[in-house]
Amino acid sequence: MQHQGTVTRQFGSQAQAYLSSSVHAQGADLARLGELAASLAPGSAVLDLGCGAGHASFAVAPHAGEVVAYDLSDDMLAVVAKAAAERGLDALRTQQGPAEQLPFADGAFALVISRYSAHHWSDPARALTEAARVLAPGGRLCLIDIVAPHGPHAALIDTHLQALELLRDVSHVRDYSHAEWRSMLAAAGFGPPEVQDWRLDIGFDAWLARMRTPVVFETAIRQLLAGAPDEVLRYYAVDPATLDFKLESAMFSARRP
Repeated sequence: MQHQGTVTRQFGSQAQAYLSSSVHAQGADLARLGELAASLAPGSAVLDLGCGAGHASFAVAPHAGEVVAYDLSDDMLAVVAKAAAERGLDALRTQQGPAEQLPFADGAFALVISRYSAHHWSDPARALTEAARVLAPGGRLCLIDIVAPHGPHAALIDTHLQALELLRDVSHVRDYSHAEWRSMLAAAGFGPPEVQDWRLDIGFDAWLARMRTPVVFETAIRQLLAGAPDEVLRYYAVDPATLDFKLESAMFSARRP
Protein backbone atom coordinates (compact mmCIF):
# COMPACT_ATOMS: atom_id res chain seq x y z
CA MET A 1 0.00 0.00 0.00
CA GLN A 2 1.30 3.47 -0.88
CA HIS A 3 1.82 6.01 1.91
CA GLN A 4 -1.23 8.10 0.99
CA GLY A 5 -3.40 5.02 1.41
CA THR A 6 -1.89 4.40 4.84
CA VAL A 7 -2.70 7.97 5.90
CA THR A 8 -6.32 7.81 4.78
CA ARG A 9 -6.79 4.37 6.35
CA GLN A 10 -5.31 5.53 9.66
CA PHE A 11 -7.30 8.73 9.98
CA GLY A 12 -10.62 7.95 8.33
CA SER A 13 -12.04 6.06 11.29
CA GLN A 14 -10.47 8.46 13.82
CA ALA A 15 -11.95 11.67 12.41
CA GLN A 16 -14.47 12.23 15.19
CA ALA A 17 -11.88 11.54 17.88
CA TYR A 18 -9.65 14.29 16.48
CA LEU A 19 -12.54 16.75 16.39
CA SER A 20 -13.11 16.25 20.13
CA SER A 21 -9.42 15.93 21.11
CA SER A 22 -8.45 18.62 23.63
CA VAL A 23 -4.86 18.50 22.35
CA HIS A 24 -6.04 19.54 18.89
CA ALA A 25 -9.04 21.73 19.78
CA GLN A 26 -7.17 24.03 22.18
CA GLY A 27 -4.00 26.09 22.22
CA ALA A 28 -2.66 29.64 21.98
CA ASP A 29 -1.50 28.79 18.46
CA LEU A 30 -5.14 28.71 17.31
CA ALA A 31 -5.62 32.24 18.60
CA ARG A 32 -2.47 33.28 16.74
CA LEU A 33 -3.84 31.82 13.50
CA GLY A 34 -7.02 33.80 14.02
CA GLU A 35 -4.98 36.98 14.50
CA LEU A 36 -3.06 36.34 11.28
CA ALA A 37 -6.30 35.85 9.34
CA ALA A 38 -7.81 38.99 10.88
CA SER A 39 -4.81 41.00 9.64
CA LEU A 40 -5.45 40.07 6.00
CA ALA A 41 -7.19 42.32 3.49
CA PRO A 42 -10.98 41.86 3.44
CA GLY A 43 -12.11 38.92 1.33
CA SER A 44 -8.72 37.16 1.40
CA ALA A 45 -8.54 33.40 0.83
CA VAL A 46 -6.83 30.99 3.24
CA LEU A 47 -5.71 27.40 2.64
CA ASP A 48 -5.54 24.93 5.55
CA LEU A 49 -3.06 22.34 4.31
CA GLY A 50 -3.70 18.92 5.87
CA CYS A 51 -6.64 20.27 7.86
CA GLY A 52 -7.39 17.11 9.86
CA ALA A 53 -10.50 17.69 11.97
CA GLY A 54 -10.51 21.36 11.01
CA HIS A 55 -9.55 23.24 14.18
CA ALA A 56 -7.17 25.59 12.36
CA SER A 57 -9.79 26.20 9.67
CA PHE A 58 -12.37 27.03 12.33
CA ALA A 59 -9.95 29.53 13.90
CA VAL A 60 -9.42 31.51 10.70
CA ALA A 61 -12.84 31.18 9.04
CA PRO A 62 -14.52 34.08 10.90
CA HIS A 63 -11.86 36.46 9.54
CA ALA A 64 -11.44 35.28 5.91
CA GLY A 65 -13.34 35.66 2.69
CA GLU A 66 -12.81 31.98 1.95
CA VAL A 67 -11.14 29.08 3.74
CA VAL A 68 -10.31 25.86 1.91
CA ALA A 69 -9.92 22.94 4.33
CA TYR A 70 -7.73 20.52 2.37
CA ASP A 71 -6.91 16.96 3.42
CA LEU A 72 -6.27 13.44 2.11
CA SER A 73 -9.07 11.89 4.15
CA ASP A 74 -12.64 12.21 2.87
CA ASP A 75 -13.86 11.07 6.29
CA MET A 76 -11.98 13.90 7.98
CA LEU A 77 -13.40 16.38 5.47
CA ALA A 78 -16.94 15.16 6.13
CA VAL A 79 -16.44 15.84 9.85
CA VAL A 80 -15.04 19.31 9.06
CA ALA A 81 -17.91 20.20 6.75
CA LYS A 82 -20.52 19.11 9.29
CA ALA A 83 -18.84 20.98 12.15
CA ALA A 84 -18.43 24.12 10.03
CA ALA A 85 -22.12 24.08 9.14
CA GLU A 86 -23.06 23.66 12.79
CA ARG A 87 -20.85 26.64 13.69
CA GLY A 88 -22.21 28.83 10.91
CA LEU A 89 -18.83 29.13 9.18
CA ASP A 90 -20.16 29.80 5.69
CA ALA A 91 -16.75 30.86 4.33
CA LEU A 92 -15.34 27.36 4.79
CA ARG A 93 -15.33 24.70 2.09
CA THR A 94 -13.53 21.37 1.89
CA GLN A 95 -11.42 19.77 -0.84
CA GLN A 96 -9.63 16.42 -0.96
CA GLY A 97 -6.04 15.89 -2.09
CA PRO A 98 -2.37 15.47 -1.09
CA ALA A 99 -0.19 18.25 0.28
CA GLU A 100 2.42 17.60 -2.40
CA GLN A 101 0.06 18.34 -5.31
CA LEU A 102 -2.28 21.30 -4.84
CA PRO A 103 -5.11 21.77 -7.37
CA PHE A 104 -5.11 25.57 -7.03
CA ALA A 105 -3.97 28.43 -9.22
CA ASP A 106 -0.71 30.28 -8.69
CA GLY A 107 -1.13 33.04 -6.12
CA ALA A 108 -4.64 31.97 -5.09
CA PHE A 109 -4.19 32.46 -1.34
CA ALA A 110 -3.05 35.22 0.99
CA LEU A 111 -2.33 32.77 3.81
CA VAL A 112 -1.48 29.06 3.92
CA ILE A 113 -1.67 27.36 7.31
CA SER A 114 -0.86 23.83 8.46
CA ARG A 115 -1.22 22.45 11.98
CA TYR A 116 0.09 19.05 13.13
CA SER A 117 -0.06 17.58 9.64
CA ALA A 118 3.41 17.91 8.14
CA HIS A 119 4.91 14.91 9.96
CA HIS A 120 2.61 12.75 7.80
CA TRP A 121 3.71 14.23 4.46
CA SER A 122 5.75 11.91 2.25
CA ASP A 123 7.60 14.83 0.63
CA PRO A 124 7.51 17.99 2.78
CA ALA A 125 9.97 19.85 0.56
CA ARG A 126 7.63 19.45 -2.40
CA ALA A 127 4.62 20.41 -0.26
CA LEU A 128 6.36 23.64 0.78
CA THR A 129 7.19 24.42 -2.84
CA GLU A 130 3.52 23.95 -3.71
CA ALA A 131 2.51 26.15 -0.78
CA ALA A 132 4.81 28.90 -2.08
CA ARG A 133 3.33 28.56 -5.56
CA VAL A 134 -0.30 29.01 -4.45
CA LEU A 135 0.58 31.96 -2.19
CA ALA A 136 0.28 35.45 -3.61
CA PRO A 137 3.49 37.53 -3.55
CA GLY A 138 3.98 38.72 0.01
CA GLY A 139 1.68 35.98 1.30
CA ARG A 140 2.44 34.09 4.49
CA LEU A 141 2.87 30.45 5.39
CA CYS A 142 2.24 29.49 9.01
CA LEU A 143 3.26 25.91 9.78
CA ILE A 144 2.80 24.27 13.19
CA ASP A 145 4.11 20.82 14.06
CA ILE A 146 5.94 18.65 16.53
CA VAL A 147 9.68 19.21 16.15
CA ALA A 148 12.62 16.90 16.64
CA PRO A 149 15.03 17.49 19.55
CA HIS A 150 18.10 19.70 19.56
CA GLY A 151 21.04 20.14 21.84
CA PRO A 152 23.01 17.48 23.76
CA HIS A 153 22.08 13.86 23.01
CA ALA A 154 19.78 15.00 20.16
CA ALA A 155 20.46 11.93 18.01
CA LEU A 156 19.71 9.54 20.87
CA ILE A 157 16.51 11.35 21.82
CA ASP A 158 15.39 11.71 18.21
CA THR A 159 15.71 7.96 17.60
CA HIS A 160 13.34 7.27 20.50
CA LEU A 161 10.90 10.00 19.42
CA GLN A 162 10.56 8.71 15.86
CA ALA A 163 10.23 5.11 17.09
CA LEU A 164 7.46 6.02 19.54
CA GLU A 165 5.63 8.05 16.90
CA LEU A 166 5.77 5.27 14.31
CA LEU A 167 4.69 2.54 16.73
CA ARG A 168 1.74 4.65 17.77
CA ASP A 169 0.78 5.62 14.19
CA VAL A 170 2.11 3.79 11.12
CA SER A 171 1.32 6.81 8.92
CA HIS A 172 4.00 8.85 10.73
CA VAL A 173 6.92 9.89 8.52
CA ARG A 174 9.13 12.19 10.58
CA ASP A 175 9.18 15.01 13.12
CA TYR A 176 11.71 17.44 11.63
CA SER A 177 14.15 19.64 13.49
CA HIS A 178 14.26 23.43 13.45
CA ALA A 179 17.28 23.31 11.18
CA GLU A 180 15.56 20.95 8.74
CA TRP A 181 12.46 23.18 8.55
CA ARG A 182 14.56 26.29 8.02
CA SER A 183 16.45 24.59 5.21
CA MET A 184 13.29 23.33 3.48
CA LEU A 185 11.57 26.71 3.80
CA ALA A 186 14.55 28.48 2.26
CA ALA A 187 14.74 25.95 -0.58
CA ALA A 188 11.04 26.54 -1.32
CA GLY A 189 11.68 30.27 -1.65
CA PHE A 190 10.40 31.56 1.68
CA GLY A 191 12.08 34.29 3.68
CA PRO A 192 13.60 33.60 7.12
CA PRO A 193 10.84 32.36 9.44
CA GLU A 194 9.70 33.77 12.74
CA VAL A 195 9.63 30.83 15.18
CA GLN A 196 7.70 30.28 18.39
CA ASP A 197 8.24 27.19 20.57
CA TRP A 198 6.20 25.61 23.34
CA ARG A 199 5.68 22.29 25.11
CA LEU A 200 2.59 20.23 24.37
CA ASP A 201 1.20 18.13 27.23
CA ILE A 202 0.41 14.59 26.04
CA GLY A 203 -1.82 12.30 28.09
CA PHE A 204 -0.41 8.87 27.32
CA ASP A 205 -3.65 6.87 27.44
CA ALA A 206 -5.61 9.39 25.36
CA TRP A 207 -2.70 9.64 22.89
CA LEU A 208 -2.96 5.91 22.18
CA ALA A 209 -6.77 5.74 22.28
CA ARG A 210 -7.16 8.58 19.78
CA MET A 211 -5.19 6.59 17.19
CA ARG A 212 -6.61 3.20 18.26
CA THR A 213 -3.07 1.89 18.45
CA PRO A 214 -3.08 -1.93 18.29
CA VAL A 215 -2.24 -3.73 21.54
CA VAL A 216 0.94 -5.24 20.11
CA PHE A 217 2.28 -1.74 19.31
CA GLU A 218 1.08 -0.32 22.62
CA THR A 219 3.05 -3.05 24.38
CA ALA A 220 6.13 -2.16 22.34
CA ILE A 221 5.73 1.53 23.23
CA ARG A 222 5.50 0.71 26.94
CA GLN A 223 8.57 -1.50 26.72
CA LEU A 224 10.49 1.14 24.81
CA LEU A 225 9.70 3.75 27.45
CA ALA A 226 10.49 1.33 30.27
CA GLY A 227 13.97 0.86 28.84
CA ALA A 228 14.52 4.42 27.64
CA PRO A 229 17.70 6.13 28.87
CA ASP A 230 17.44 8.94 31.40
CA GLU A 231 18.30 11.51 28.73
CA VAL A 232 15.10 10.66 26.85
CA LEU A 233 12.89 10.49 29.94
CA ARG A 234 14.14 13.87 31.18
CA TYR A 235 13.88 15.57 27.79
CA TYR A 236 10.23 14.63 27.38
CA ALA A 237 9.38 14.89 31.10
CA VAL A 238 7.94 11.37 31.14
CA ASP A 239 5.81 10.71 34.24
CA PRO A 240 6.91 7.27 35.52
CA ALA A 241 3.44 6.49 36.90
CA THR A 242 1.17 7.57 34.03
CA LEU A 243 3.70 7.80 31.15
CA ASP A 244 2.27 11.23 30.32
CA PHE A 245 4.92 13.37 28.63
CA LYS A 246 5.64 16.69 26.90
CA LEU A 247 6.42 17.04 23.20
CA GLU A 248 8.06 20.05 21.57
CA SER A 249 5.93 22.09 19.19
CA ALA A 250 6.92 25.01 16.99
CA MET A 251 5.23 27.55 14.75
CA PHE A 252 7.17 28.67 11.67
CA SER A 253 5.81 31.83 10.08
CA ALA A 254 7.44 32.84 6.80
CA ARG A 255 6.56 35.03 3.85
CA ARG A 256 6.81 34.41 0.14
CA PRO A 257 8.80 37.32 -1.37
